Amino acid sequence: MLILTVNHDFHYETENLLRVFYPHEKIELHHATDAEQSDGVEALITREGCWQRYFVSVHIRQKTLTRHTVGDVTDGADAELALCTLLFEVLCDFTGYTPAWGLLTGVRPAKLMGTLRHTLGEEAAQSCFRHTLRVSEEKTALAARVSEKQDQIAALSSDGCFSLYLSIPFCPTRCSYCSFVSHSIEKAKKLLPDYTALLCEEIKCTARIAAALGLKLKSIYMGGGTPTTLSADQMHQVLTTVRESFDLSNCLEFTVEAGRPDTVDVEKLQVLRQNGVGRISINPQSFHDSVLRLIGRNHTSADTLHAYELAQKAGFEQINMDLIAGLPGDTPDGFAQSLDRAIALSPSNITVHTLALKRSSSLVYHEGYTAESDTAAMLAYAQKQLPAFAYEPYYMYRQSRCVGNLENVGWAQRGSECLYNVFMMEEIHTVLSCGGGAVTKLKQDGVNNIERIFNFKYPYEYIDRFAEILARKDKIFAFYEHPERFQKGSV
Repeated sequence: MLILTVNHDFHYETENLLRVFYPHEKIELHHATDAEQSDGVEALITREGCWQRYFVSVHIRQKTLTRHTVGDVTDGADAELALCTLLFEVLCDFTGYTPAWGLLTGVRPAKLMGTLRHTLGEEAAQSCFRHTLRVSEEKTALAARVSEKQDQIAALSSDGCFSLYLSIPFCPTRCSYCSFVSHSIEKAKKLLPDYTALLCEEIKCTARIAAALGLKLKSIYMGGGTPTTLSADQMHQVLTTVRESFDLSNCLEFTVEAGRPDTVDVEKLQVLRQNGVGRISINPQSFHDSVLRLIGRNHTSADTLHAYELAQKAGFEQINMDLIAGLPGDTPDGFAQSLDRAIALSPSNITVHTLALKRSSSLVYHEGYTAESDTAAMLAYAQKQLPAFAYEPYYMYRQSRCVGNLENVGWAQRGSECLYNVFMMEEIHTVLSCGGGAVTKLKQDGVNNIERIFNFKYPYEYIDRFAEILARKDKIFAFYEHPERFQKGSV
């Protein structure tokens, strides 16, 4: 599918908006008016005297819809909004589909709502979402509730604070929907001893930098992959290194993902507890074994229940459970049963994700997948059912190519919110990251200036080029000592 843009540079915005309506089509961007005729969209801006004309034409499968508007001559954000609004209206009429998130295609709708709330006020912010950005009433209300909760969590941070992320890019098997850099343990087990040892060295180096800069650690999150793929001894080695290297006196939270129930045992849970971990994730994704088999999960729903029982007996009170809406083979009734089963266990957190059909995953869209309308019904059920059992939405983000252009939402019992999720996703403060595929995000206090330092993605590359990773840590000093040098681009 072709998208032709003329007399403007809003290529990224128009392409992403078109992808909302045609998520499974390959989209090619062209800038020349003489591009070969093909199915797709033309988005044009022209100036005619004191007026500016916006023109959109959609031509797909021998059907064409054309529309234009005129307005005052303008550039930048106003022109982008005018063109994208026209494109949105034409695509809605052309397809008969109105996306619940309207014109919004970004990752952080709650952050945008927060910015608008703080600058315009509550009522005007919600009006902007509803009438300017064409977001549905339900999604506007959800964004407002999440934004309000995130304000409370953001207040726990202050200048000079940071969080620590530890990456364990290994899993028992690779799920069919996964696009993360993770490696099945059968293929990568031989790398684990060297990886663990070098991760500990990176942790020590990072701790020295944080101490030298006087940074205060607020939260720790070990993710992946599946961190509990590590043996109990390897986990103890990493966690002991964290405890001995960092000043934990200001740390409010320590989370480890134990997401795959088939990696959880009593010994590992004891190691986590002994090293101060207070929050874990045990993720069923679905409580239907037939769905689990389709997505390549080697555990059963019974394994999830057993792992959850072990975690409770080990003393964990803060447990998150993930479910995914839109999985192959699932139905709205099936998803509702899974959600109700999770609620009955009363974990402190339930995170409801929408399936994202990533190109780097092995899962490819076909007609047998859950319909977009069914996925929307699943999320609607969650949004109705979870508050009825005292779960509140506190954390939200969106991914590209999510089924139905929908969202991922973290729900928590009051006082049980995962602080790291908000600190990281809403870019409240710096996140110093260690491990393969980890990304350090440096946040300048008081301004919205974010810079990134990327570690090598793959474990073998992390091991072979470890000296380069340590050398990159010097850029943390450079950012904090001279942040004005980092106003554009990435480190």
